[in-house]
Amino acid sequence: MKAEVAAARARIGAWSPPAVRPVLALVSAMLLALSALMLLPALAEAVTGGGDWSAFALCSAVTAAAAEALRRATRGTLSGALTLRQAFLLTPMAWAAVAAFAALPMLFVRHEGLYGSVPHAVFEAVSGLTTTGATVLSGLDDAAAGLLLWRALLQWVGGIGIIATAIAILPALSVGGMQMFRTESSDRSEKVLPRAKQIAAAIGGVYLGLTVVWVLGYRVAGMGWFDALCHGLTTISTAGFSTKDASLAAFDAPLVHWWAVLGMLTGALPFVLYVRLINRDWTAFRDSQARTLLWFLLAVVVVVAASLWLSGRYDLEPALRHAAVNVVSIVATTGFASSDYTLWGNAATGLFFGLMFIGGCTGSTSGGVKIFRYEVMAAMLRVHMLRLIYPRGMFPRAYAGRPLTDEVVNSVVVFFTLYFICYGALTIALMGFGLDFLTSASGAVSALSNVGPGLGPQIGPVGNYGGLPDGALWLLSFAMLLGRLDLFTVLVLFLPRFWRG
Repeated sequence: MKAEVAAARARIGAWSPPAVRPVLALVSAMLLALSALMLLPALAEAVTGGGDWSAFALCSAVTAAAAEALRRATRGTLSGALTLRQAFLLTPMAWAAVAAFAALPMLFVRHEGLYGSVPHAVFEAVSGLTTTGATVLSGLDDAAAGLLLWRALLQWVGGIGIIATAIAILPALSVGGMQMFRTESSDRSEKVLPRAKQIAAAIGGVYLGLTVVWVLGYRVAGMGWFDALCHGLTTISTAGFSTKDASLAAFDAPLVHWWAVLGMLTGALPFVLYVRLINRDWTAFRDSQARTLLWFLLAVVVVVAASLWLSGRYDLEPALRHAAVNVVSIVATTGFASSDYTLWGNAATGLFFGLMFIGGCTGSTSGGVKIFRYEVMAAMLRVHMLRLIYPRGMFPRAYAGRPLTDEVVNSVVVFFTLYFICYGALTIALMGFGLDFLTSASGAVSALSNVGPGLGPQIGPVGNYGGLPDGALWLLSFAMLLGRLDLFTVLVLFLPRFWRG
């Protein structure tokens, strides 16, 4: 018994100031990579003759200096695997640190509503890194190339970052039912590739390859090279930053819209699925999450398109296209828009509000509650209803043909409970800043689910968050990180017991 307790304590890890040093060592490596990334928008500014190349170069140097200082202070501390406590600390600390330094260039880029404003710069950076797609900016059509590229790069990096987090970290931490994918991912992945590093490399290669395909596809569909590059980066990452204030509505080309729909669907599916297909594992087509998501989207798109067509708002093809772009964008938490769907009637507004609570698949770049959790809840509801009819019956709980353990079920139930508690608290807090109910309610779920646009004239698909009070922007920035990291990895740090030895 004593040996088991000692092993558990070793896995959790005792708390002491030196225990932070391995975490900071990993953060320093991420900041060093971020400083190198800042040189790309600096190069874009230099090539296009923009005057902000020096801002990006300076911020790159500052970030590199901070990374080097951390590296020197933590040299030699990375030995062996992280403890559970360190893993919990690493996730929010890494994302918060990268977001803070990613906001530096936006403080010095000359753009109205952004230059010198800390709340606006942090909000834009967090929105980019968490692939939320909410923006405080207007006048994007005339914005500097470096700023537009930096926003797109942040979202692209955030997309691959959340895939890595969902596959490597969250299952090990047993967060919100994610432990179910720890066994599933390893079982399936071992048949595809023998080592975890190879799996990570394969997913990274697929992510990069799909990005290149979508950049070229946008160019063929009619976009200029720069617009195609930025939209390719923000489509596969299901992120939603555009180079135009009107988003996809600025591109009056049906092929652009349909290519965006396909890209958002691609980003919303598990990336392990693509690795399995590349290695001719055709059982990937039976993936429960993917099938549920695709059938759900097909049903909703058909209903919305039919209502638009029958009401006379659009002809058949435009009705299908606009329904597909906007429905897929919201469910995949991308944030693109091809029209102002809040003008389609109250029923449509209510539908899009509900779609914000869905999300894509685990192991994808999408945010939200995630499809698998709804599948688990549906399985639980089915069993409960059957037991009401047959009290003595035995009805096993299963997901994708595998039994659901009490640990997974409890984790999912607790996640749903915590999600809606956080959502209610955020809505009330935003109303405390003087915002109306629709703006507060839709802004809260949009941030928590990393959707992007909210509802209403202020933060809806044709608006932006620039007019919100600074306090609301800080709160929404926290909410975006909270939702992106599945709630628990952030909120556990607020427990006093976490910091005790």
